Amino acid sequence: MAHWADLAAAEISTTGNTTQIVLTFPTGLVAEMDQDGNGQLSEAEFHLNHTALTPYFLETIQLSDIQGQRPTVVIAPVDTANVPPDLSIAPGTHSTAKLTYTWKETPRAITIDYNLFLPEVSTASYLATILQDGNTQTFVFTPENRTLVLEAEGASFWAQVWSFIVLGIAHILTGYDHLLFLLALLALGGSFDYLFKVVNAFTIAHSVTLTLATLDIISLPPRLIESVIALSIAYVAAENLWRKREKAERWRWALTFAFGLIHGMGFAGILQEMAIPESNLVISLVSFNIGVELGQLAFMSVAFSILALFKRFSWDKGIRYGASLTAVAAGMYWFVQRAFLG
Repeated sequence: MAHWADLAAAEISTTGNTTQIVLTFPTGLVAEMDQDGNGQLSEAEFHLNHTALTPYFLETIQLSDIQGQRPTVVIAPVDTANVPPDLSIAPGTHSTAKLTYTWKETPRAITIDYNLFLPEVSTASYLATILQDGNTQTFVFTPENRTLVLEAEGASFWAQVWSFIVLGIAHILTGYDHLLFLLALLALGGSFDYLFKVVNAFTIAHSVTLTLATLDIISLPPRLIESVIALSIAYVAAENLWRKREKAERWRWALTFAFGLIHGMGFAGILQEMAIPESNLVISLVSFNIGVELGQLAFMSVAFSILALFKRFSWDKGIRYGASLTAVAAGMYWFVQRAFLG
């Protein structure tokens, strides 16, 4: 499940020899500067810690041009009433600052190296909305994708696409509940053709609801979505334990399709929280979905190969039984946690 606490967002604009970044970032990154402990840096706290904030941002957000020119930077607080809608502050977790970079000469191309991530948080990401010559572009910085080159006409189309593909791959590979659901499907066994049919049903279903949820055409409470995802893991894994494989295989593609519809709304959470500009929503959505599919395919290929290898051994059935039993326990634990304790 995506959480605002993992995310940062910014608007980047360049005019002449000035680059401005309006950045909403997790206050926890500079928690020692939040003297009143309310989770947001006030104007007074910005000024009080100015000598520490300036080198911190210079170190974590580095700008340079193709000639190696480095700008000076001025850090200032932003009145929360004037924060753009897509940078709206999450109460008690984020602060907003305006970083104004001044170049000695107008840069021909700007390289941004972004390293302002919560430490050891694999799901951390930073959505940059780039405003240039009346055009709007989007780019996602992640721990795996930290660098963006801004030419005179802005970021390249493929840089934007690739950033959301990387985000999709990272999202599925860190979505342990989704991966456990896929593993439970594979643990039943069966031919490659059968598993291909089942996985395709899951892919089609979650692609549909991922799209519809991101476009705000459908909506369900996050608690309900995450609870049903947990139940889907427990149910599919439990079927592996008590139902004969021939009977389970007959309708599993339909069951997988139904559960895939719910998983798709879970995938959509991070895109919904990012508040991506409408002009870039379609390409961002398609790219993110491609990334999810690539990550899913990579996981499925590895898992299928390992399970196929186990078939050579007499304890293959015990391994599959143990994996299914573990998935049941994990699914029920997550269900109780999400439905009643979250």
